[in-house]
Amino acid sequence: MKYLVILWLCLYSSIVTAHKASDSYLTLNVQDDATVLGRWDIALRDLDLLLNLDENQDRQLTWGEVLQQNQAIEQLARSNLLLQRGEPCQTFQFQPLAIDSHVDGQYAVLQFQTQCASAGDWQLKYQLLANIDQTHRGILQWQQNYQVLTPANTWQTLGIATTKTQTFSQFWQQGVIHIWLGYDHILFLISLLLPVVLIRQQQGWRAVTDWRVAMIDATWIVTAFTVAHSITLVLAAQQWLYLPSRWVESVIALSVMIAALHNLWPIWHRYRWLMAFVFGLIHGFGFASVLADIQVEGQISLTALLGFNVGVETGQLAIVLLLIPILYRFRESSKYQSLILKGGSGVILLIACLWFVERVFAIQFG
Repeated sequence: MKYLVILWLCLYSSIVTAHKASDSYLTLNVQDDATVLGRWDIALRDLDLLLNLDENQDRQLTWGEVLQQNQAIEQLARSNLLLQRGEPCQTFQFQPLAIDSHVDGQYAVLQFQTQCASAGDWQLKYQLLANIDQTHRGILQWQQNYQVLTPANTWQTLGIATTKTQTFSQFWQQGVIHIWLGYDHILFLISLLLPVVLIRQQQGWRAVTDWRVAMIDATWIVTAFTVAHSITLVLAAQQWLYLPSRWVESVIALSVMIAALHNLWPIWHRYRWLMAFVFGLIHGFGFASVLADIQVEGQISLTALLGFNVGVETGQLAIVLLLIPILYRFRESSKYQSLILKGGSGVILLIACLWFVERVFAIQFG
């Protein structure tokens, strides 16, 4: 039991200041065999981390503060992105800096042009945030092919068509990573699963005597959550349905609060699967934030979407298969209800409240 208490303490300390995984979006198109036109969208929060854009430290970036660092931003881009074709291409020539809204916030838009050799293999070196954030990903569109750039693989050979299998594999990995780093999604699921090893009675809770009862309850919850977020993931990723990112992230935090509160004051214990489905629809928009800014067309987009969704489900299944046996093992302990169910839900509630305030009022505690 003491190990579970330690787990909750670690959970609180590591998650309460957690930030969303970082992504950038890079598009490269070859014109006249040697001229390359590029667009690189980098999150302002990442540029602020690297260049300290928020000069007055009021946690609110203004257009003026961004423009003051225009040359530094361009130099940062040149030093973290190298394109070559047998030999390095010429220095990037940038257009005036612009800002664009993505589903997870404001991004600086760097449009540039460069001249390269007329023959040779195309290679790209990408190392943005390589020494700071190993979870960072760059989503590259190269001549209608999509590749995922990671700090662990800074050199990428271009010009080779990506197969459906490769695309599926790349986005499957990103789906797994996204759910494992999606602490709000994980805590929502954990909150719903904490009571599966208990049966609600008028006098309170009692431990289940058959593990199959717990597994059936967990299956209903996980299935409802999976179906719901898969629906809105597809709708949002294909841009058939849109909700503002700030609203989505705030409601996701609210869903974690409600799930944790329900463990403290259970009202619809038998219908937690319905809670999983209703709020799962909103969580799907959160999952889609990784894909919503990728303008893909045709079959490869469906492959990427399928790979990402299967990756999310794989990561989610791994969490469930790890969690349920632990909960079942300690279900009859005298401390389970007080420390794990109520204490754990209290910790989750506190974290979710902090998230909710951060997201609604656009402030940052950590």
